[in-house]
Amino acid sequence: MPSSVVNHYLYFPKTEILRIIYQSGAIYDYYKVPAEISEKFKAARSKGQFLNYVIKPKFRFKKVK
Repeated sequence: MPSSVVNHYLYFPKTEILRIIYQSGAIYDYYKVPAEISEKFKAARSKGQFLNYVIKPKFRFKKVK
């Protein structure tokens, strides 16, 4: 299901970085995201809600672009 918030995402298992490319074009890296959380994000019906309630409050992040 397309997201109104998330355009694309990548997960780097070696570094546990979840990279989110937003519809706006902004890119953020979320650090130390376990593979299990990444899989739950991938399966989430609403990527935006999952980001807001699970990932953003618990994981440090930095704007890449």
